[in-house]
Amino acid sequence: MEQIINLHIEKLPEGVYLATSQEVPGLVAQGRTVVETLEIARDVAKKIFEAQAERHQGIKLPSIGDSFDYQLVVGI
Repeated sequence: MEQIINLHIEKLPEGVYLATSQEVPGLVAQGRTVVETLEIARDVAKKIFEAQAERHQGIKLPSIGDSFDYQLVVGI
């Protein structure tokens, strides 16, 4: 099942990007580009969900419906 997680992404003074989520405690990802940061954040989120499933805990997140808005990042 796919779920939607809201991320906050900011560019740090060091030139890297940092992603965090208020919805998923412990989700912190850092990358050289926005795309790399998103890929790392997705992997971290999966690992957090797997660990919570082993402990029979879970985070209630909205499931993906028939439509939703998505901000696409494109480098030009």
